[in-house]
Amino acid sequence: MSELVDIVDSLENKISKLLHQLTLLQQTNLKLEEELLAVKNDHEATTASVVEWQEKYNSLKLASTMLGSDTNKTEAKLKINTLIRELDHCIVQLSE
Repeated sequence: MSELVDIVDSLENKISKLLHQLTLLQQTNLKLEEELLAVKNDHEATTASVVEWQEKYNSLKLASTMLGSDTNKTEAKLKINTLIRELDHCIVQLSE
């Protein structure tokens, strides 16, 4: 009978340890999820910033080309043609 009590006590101890470990793992998981969310938000903000700076760079490059720079005349012409097509499309939509 004493042997059975020892086995039950051993099982209770193991279950207690497992439950404690489960609690610790759940807490760690929650912290990691919060950290992941913060990193995702930071990544989205950084991506938005990169897109904004790329647009500013492209606008500056186009303005520089229009001011007489010979380096990107073809690119400026293509951009102007694209803008004209977009304007034409907008005019067509407004006239409908």
